[in-house]
Amino acid sequence: MNGDARTKPVLLIADPDSAVVESLATALEREGVAVTGAPDGAQGLLQAGALQPDVVLVSATLPVIDAVEFVRAVRLARAVPVLLGVGEGHAEQAVRALAAGAAACVARPYRVPELLPFIQASSPESRKVLTVGGVELDVQAYQVRVGGRVVHLPLREFELLQYLMRNADRTVTREQIMRNVWHTASTTSTNTIAVHVKRLRARLGDEDDQLIQTVRGVGYRLVTPGMPGNPA
Repeated sequence: MNGDARTKPVLLIADPDSAVVESLATALEREGVAVTGAPDGAQGLLQAGALQPDVVLVSATLPVIDAVEFVRAVRLARAVPVLLGVGEGHAEQAVRALAAGAAACVARPYRVPELLPFIQASSPESRKVLTVGGVELDVQAYQVRVGGRVVHLPLREFELLQYLMRNADRTVTREQIMRNVWHTASTTSTNTIAVHVKRLRARLGDEDDQLIQTVRGVGYRLVTPGMPGNPA
């Protein structure tokens, strides 16, 4: 990489398909991301140590050192978000990789809009731990803790929680959520939001809807316990 590369987020892609790596690198470099590829797990670990990437993307079909062991080794060395690229038939690898410390699974063939939120969150100004009550959200590591317990969230639910936490104690409309989480101006699928909120509440243990409140006819509000007017 050139001398100014560290002004950009650095993505390491460990994937045996060079055409996939080259295509994704071309697309991401247009978005201001510095990309380096590695064809197998052994070279990927060497690159991870040398480059100190901000995000690592690893294919479930990684040779030499398999994807699960690769995830475990990277996460033991550094608190860097590792994404697992999965396709059909990779459900078992996905479960094992998440248990080993992977931040999330993403679809392979890769899609730039799905990857960019992870990469953009790795920029220095975005590296932050958000805290509301007993919920902690580590933006860079893509990790959520509730009362100190790690809670694994799918990408969309993570982004939804992050948006609600950044707007804690403010009501956000369904339209705002669609624009900022789903990145669309469409309001025809707002029932999708309700489904994701319901799943998010369940994962966070928000059984009485006291953390994420529904504001009828408007949207949702994530409240800080103990704030005036909020539940203790």
